[in-house]
Amino acid sequence: MKRQTDENRPWLIHLVSSNRWGGMQRYACDICEHYRRQGWRVSAVTREARVVDQHFRDAAIELLHAPLRGFFDPVSALMLARELRDAPHNHTYVHVHRYRDAFTVLLAKRIAARPDVRVFSTRHTVRQGRNSWLFRRIYDKINGHIFVSKAAFDRFKQPWPDKLPMDMKTVHILHNSVNTHQASPVAEPSKGPIIAAYAGAVVKGKGIETIIDALSMLRDVKIRLRICGKGNPDYRDQLRRRAIARNVMERIDWKQNSETPYESISGAHFVVLPSVDREAFGMSNIDAMAAARPQICCPTGAQPEYLEDGRTAIFVSPADASALTSAMQRLASDKQLREQMGKDAHDYYTKHLSWESFIPKLTAIYLNS
Repeated sequence: MKRQTDENRPWLIHLVSSNRWGGMQRYACDICEHYRRQGWRVSAVTREARVVDQHFRDAAIELLHAPLRGFFDPVSALMLARELRDAPHNHTYVHVHRYRDAFTVLLAKRIAARPDVRVFSTRHTVRQGRNSWLFRRIYDKINGHIFVSKAAFDRFKQPWPDKLPMDMKTVHILHNSVNTHQASPVAEPSKGPIIAAYAGAVVKGKGIETIIDALSMLRDVKIRLRICGKGNPDYRDQLRRRAIARNVMERIDWKQNSETPYESISGAHFVVLPSVDREAFGMSNIDAMAAARPQICCPTGAQPEYLEDGRTAIFVSPADASALTSAMQRLASDKQLREQMGKDAHDYYTKHLSWESFIPKLTAIYLNS
């Protein structure tokens, strides 16, 4: 990696230890690209996973590879320490997305004798914090804890009803955003059948089985389902067999992210995201809002923090095919409702969740923590 000589130029390093592409990795890549465009030096440390690296290369982000295996991985800490020794003083920021990676960074700081390097963590899951001596120590040493929703923070703090293991001044609740690079939303398709889109990872827990079941109950409305996303081939085959068994295979288009999420959603009339899992924040939810498309989703996690049932979304219970059928029928048959819900969703997104709203808050966390 090229050494930095300009002490006044900030250096942002993101550790991305996952070997698959998803919302967390997209969040990191969007942030990296933004600060690179602002003139910062920006690097991503990855496990040399091709699918992850390619996105960062496309964004012209400098890459460094390390094993990133967590607590029993001194090699990664030593590699990072070599980089930190020559990093700009008081202008180096390391952002992680898993606490085991925070341990690697904190160890690297100690090896490099660089206490001025600031460490930030984003919590992307709805899980309890770990109440062991080691984890309490990690939490205490991080300069800024970013929780992507109140739901994520409330769940994290449950082991400590009285006092958190970190200073509350380091805790920030900051909803995600998406850097779409898009102009104003386009009108919904004017020809052809009504298109309902699922956009996101094609994995268990997202409620895709329920969408297929609901589609089989929609016989009086011409609705075509578009499943946009990548996933395990075996699981995709399971979904295909389910569609064949319910006689709806010919009504489903299967796409593997040849388009951006924004493009996939803009080509649909509404979005269906009935996740069964409790999500800390749904990137696909705000993709729909950015594209001014109404959505049907389950309020299993943070969705009620940024979506309003009946106004910007229709909430249904998880794994309830009958309720999902009714909601799809309602949106498919009422263009005026779709347009109004899409407009209200986009207005909320623009005011509260847009990239222009998100990035000054993140910058303040970096610079003031």
